[in-house]
Amino acid sequence: MKKWFFFRHIWALVLLFFTTNLYAQNLVFTGVVKDKQSDEPIPFASAVFKLSGKGSLTDSAGKFIINIDQIVPNDTLRISGVGYNVVAIPYSALKANTFFEVKLEVVHAATEAVVKSKYNRALWFWRQIIKRKTYHDRTVYNNYGYEIYNKLEVDIQNFKKESFEKNKLLKPLNFILNFVDSTTEDKPFLPAYITETLSDYYYQKNPHKARELIKATRTNGIENESLVKELGGMYQNVNVYSNTIPIFNRQFISPFNDNGDNYYNFKLLDTQYLSSKRLIHLRFTPKHKGEDTFEGDCWIHDATYSIQKVTLRPQEDASLNFVTGMSLIQEFKLINDTAWFLYKDKFVADIAPIGKNKLGLKGRKTTTYKNVLVNNASVVTELNKMKVIEKIELAQNYKQSSDSFWANNRHEALTKSEQSVYKLLDTLTNNPTYIGYRNTLEFVAKGTKDFGNMRIGPWFYWFSGNQYEGQRVRFDLSTNKSFSKHWNLHGYLAYGFRDEKFKGKAEIKYQFKSQPWGYINVSYRNDMDNGQTRYDQLANDNLFAAALRRNGIVQKFQRAEEKKIEYYQETNKGFGFGLSVTQKQLEPLANLPDDKFFTQTNAFNTFETSVHLRYAYAERTLETNFNRISLGSDFPIVDFAYTHAFNGVLGSENQYDKLTLTVRDFLKVAPYGKIYYNLFAGKTFGTAAYSFLDILPGNEAHYFNKQAFNLMNRFEYITDTYAGFNLEHNVGTGLFRFTPLTRKLKWRQLWTARGVIGNLSQANQQLNFVGSFPFKNLDNKMYLELGTGIDNILQFFRVDFVWRVLSPSPTKETVDRFGVFGSFHFSF
Repeated sequence: MKKWFFFRHIWALVLLFFTTNLYAQNLVFTGVVKDKQSDEPIPFASAVFKLSGKGSLTDSAGKFIINIDQIVPNDTLRISGVGYNVVAIPYSALKANTFFEVKLEVVHAATEAVVKSKYNRALWFWRQIIKRKTYHDRTVYNNYGYEIYNKLEVDIQNFKKESFEKNKLLKPLNFILNFVDSTTEDKPFLPAYITETLSDYYYQKNPHKARELIKATRTNGIENESLVKELGGMYQNVNVYSNTIPIFNRQFISPFNDNGDNYYNFKLLDTQYLSSKRLIHLRFTPKHKGEDTFEGDCWIHDATYSIQKVTLRPQEDASLNFVTGMSLIQEFKLINDTAWFLYKDKFVADIAPIGKNKLGLKGRKTTTYKNVLVNNASVVTELNKMKVIEKIELAQNYKQSSDSFWANNRHEALTKSEQSVYKLLDTLTNNPTYIGYRNTLEFVAKGTKDFGNMRIGPWFYWFSGNQYEGQRVRFDLSTNKSFSKHWNLHGYLAYGFRDEKFKGKAEIKYQFKSQPWGYINVSYRNDMDNGQTRYDQLANDNLFAAALRRNGIVQKFQRAEEKKIEYYQETNKGFGFGLSVTQKQLEPLANLPDDKFFTQTNAFNTFETSVHLRYAYAERTLETNFNRISLGSDFPIVDFAYTHAFNGVLGSENQYDKLTLTVRDFLKVAPYGKIYYNLFAGKTFGTAAYSFLDILPGNEAHYFNKQAFNLMNRFEYITDTYAGFNLEHNVGTGLFRFTPLTRKLKWRQLWTARGVIGNLSQANQQLNFVGSFPFKNLDNKMYLELGTGIDNILQFFRVDFVWRVLSPSPTKETVDRFGVFGSFHFSF
């Protein structure tokens, strides 16, 4: 009996032993560790059970596998990565043999301590990178080319189903709730928009040439071809080896800036092997608060000191509007076993325009590069096919929409949420309620609305008013691209209820082609003319103009009847040539000298021909319905014009010659912001009525005008010889970064200077200084305004404080020596 009892216990122990081992062998924990903001896998993160010590590091794809041979009660799985908060998951919450996802949040650099030592090995590694970056920067090659796949996805974050369901206006769109992604532990989000672009890109260093051929796009509603071109890779390349890195419209200091050790602390973390190559993990954090710098880390190939992967995040106090989180990740691969070349570029941004934790957007831009060619003759062959230095072309059948095409050609498969976007967009584009809401918002934002082949607006010209016309109404009507790809008809009719006069304009434009830009335009206008239309940012017949006028300034009025023929053509080299013929009859109406004070029978009639030369090297532009908006150039833009007025032609009694020259540019001077300058000069030979001389641009509104002298009245100074400058330096955070309050408010500092020296000849003074004239002569002296200001107030507004420092000649009108002006604009 005792023997049987003994064997029974032995068998029980043996069975328990084998059962436990069998159970333990089946406990396999697999998962992936990702960055919570960017959704990017975190390589070489640690996943370890705290009590048993069992664990592993994640691989280059952020995945880990842990095999457990013995369970420790109440154990905890700790997931950690350098620069991230630790996540602890109790064993009771884990399910073995099930793949799970863990997301880590970034620890901002401000909470980290910096240890100083006499020898900093991390700094030594950084210096080796800087010493060799000219060998790894892709611009070192004579030429290169590759295929680009660009994908942009936009999700709506913090999407609340309950609020959506209760909103009566949105009730017809309740089907959208079927597309809300709530399968993860994160807050539900709505995949809202996606674009895909596939293109070939070619670059040559000397002489500089760049070409992109967009082979296919899926833009889902974007029809403007010039906007489609912006979705390619030509202007979206970020080079981490550059001294500065563009983030939206701001320039951030790169960790690999030649003087990066003045802006960053560097820390050596650990060493890992990837594909038999030894990689050094280097972390960088900002030295100073409030600067436009990054925090993040990178993996460096120790044999070549080249970057294998880098992650950049704006520091917590960086002056970025609406951005609550952002990551820029770049990965590099070996090509030809000799050089590391960019393989993948990912940009993720959380944008919260109405506040953190409220309805916002998450944008994801992923760019991948394949079929890389370096110093290859085929690249030169492709570049020689174009005559310009930079060009973006659209293939004949670029609007590829078939699923089979994209399944075979996109570089990486779409995720589940990305696939759902296409289903949602297909449904929305056929929903009348959505189409109505979308068109209404576009009308409010753009000011215009299309009805078939016609366009009405802008709406903000419909109602306005002034002292002479009283209440004024205006209605614009024009054709759009649906009417014709080349012909554009436009006109408006206006009426003043006090002067009881109709005004208007009619014009016909024929556009030869958009690249290079060229057109001929014939117009007739009979309307009020303030003498400086080209300088107005807030035109007189704008809805908001009357409300923003400064008090105590006598308003001057004249009417213009103008007939004009204009021809303009650009070349592939950035040169532009224009020729115009203009006949203009002016009629002073109030507070300006009229015909009776002049010796000529018709002093305000002129017939002019003008030649216009323009040079804008590598200028970027955006086309909108037969007009074009300049997006600027990295080089100065030069404009020159010569005008001759003929006496005796079509009743003209003026004869003069006029020369004008302007040179303008934006200079990026990171970390000290950006500088805009405009140098201008002009000379008029001969005598003419004041309206045909150079009336220096003044501003009579409280709204700040960047192109005018803001404390100068209109028609205050006239000249026939002048030279001046317009300078504005947006410093960025500047002095505001030194105090916690202004850092939090994200105020930005600026200063301005505007000056001009000029003179009016004795003959023109005798002709124009008659009657109750309001004009003055600079008399070869300088007029100067200096100002400073605060930008980015409440992320939209700007306040300028301006002083009229130098002011030649006594004035007949009241002028302010100091003024405060406001303006607003959207900027990141």
